[in-house]
Amino acid sequence: MRVLGIETSCDETGIAVYDEQQGLLSHALYSQVKLHADYGGVVPELASRDHVRKIVPLIRQALADANTRIEDLDGIAYTKGPGLIGALLVGACVGRALAFSWDKPAVGVHHMEGHLLAPMLEDNPPEFPFIALLVSGGHTMLVDVKGIGRYEVMGESVDDAAGESFDKMQN
Repeated sequence: MRVLGIETSCDETGIAVYDEQQGLLSHALYSQVKLHADYGGVVPELASRDHVRKIVPLIRQALADANTRIEDLDGIAYTKGPGLIGALLVGACVGRALAFSWDKPAVGVHHMEGHLLAPMLEDNPPEFPFIALLVSGGHTMLVDVKGIGRYEVMGESVDDAAGESFDKMQN
């Protein structure tokens, strides 16, 4: 199975082509860090507009880099949340529109589940069950991972996430 992945939950536009046999075939990333630097944080409307400008060229690039034609794809995955609503809408609309026009299935992926299961792509993935510490721009969570789709949040931040604090320090 070969999937086109679209990530637009915040201020980076990420596109990838992944094949279950060959692994990651390509990825393209555009960061908006410079665009938001003067504001001390991400401005949601600016993020959404920049995704609109960058997403299609990045999709073309990722497909070309992966030597993948539309006919080679088995589906499209896009981030369905959590994240900035406008940014998420850009990825979801483009992903679902391409899936419809290319007659491919589309699936929305929970942003944090994507982080949580990323180690499963490694050569030596962890065995279930395991404990995961998720630290992203908007979330800090300690999760008991019993299996795919079987998670228990053991604890999470109640104010600023650790990743958000880190992001602010870098600006």
